[in-house]
Amino acid sequence: MNNMEMNEVIRHRRSELGMSQGDLAAKVGVDRRQIRRYEAGETQPTLSVAKTIARALGITIDELAGDETHRIDLTGDWWACWQSWKDGVEVINPHEVRMSQRGDNVEIVAVTRGTPLEGGGYTWQGEMRVWDNEVLMGWYVANEAAVRSKGTLYFKLHQHGINAVGRWVGLSYDGPIISGWSALAQTKDEVVALMDKLKADEKVSAS
Repeated sequence: MNNMEMNEVIRHRRSELGMSQGDLAAKVGVDRRQIRRYEAGETQPTLSVAKTIARALGITIDELAGDETHRIDLTGDWWACWQSWKDGVEVINPHEVRMSQRGDNVEIVAVTRGTPLEGGGYTWQGEMRVWDNEVLMGWYVANEAAVRSKGTLYFKLHQHGINAVGRWVGLSYDGPIISGWSALAQTKDEVVALMDKLKADEKVSAS
């Protein structure tokens, strides 16, 4: 949305989110015809209305005004991988996830299990926040009633947003507070390679 006028930003972002003019109007609390005027460039919203529009569109007021931004967009299909344990045995479970970003907030949902449920795998969901295009922090919780796993996530983002490495901390099969390596990447091979490197670097630093 760099170098766009405000009317173009509103139209582009609304379309990107799959919202109609009526949807946006309802969220903002104005008449649909007013949104049409904003998008046509016939008039501009007051500051208070602009703030509400920005919030509804999941962007900052600066972005709404068309200021250049280098925000990383993580929306799309990814692969995640966790290092966990079941009955004292390490489990590495690459699986597919889907991320949806609005502003700095990212929703993440597991699409597949890395391992069968009886082997420690489960579907999950969570929310994270991007900080300065460098760090992702948030939480996760299992989607399945039989699994009590829940906890926190911390990832260091690649400078171009193509992958991330970090750790999870939370409840697990083998104890109330467990921690392990975690990674996010565009492909299964890449996420497994990242996990292997994290484990190898840990061995080196421990020796």
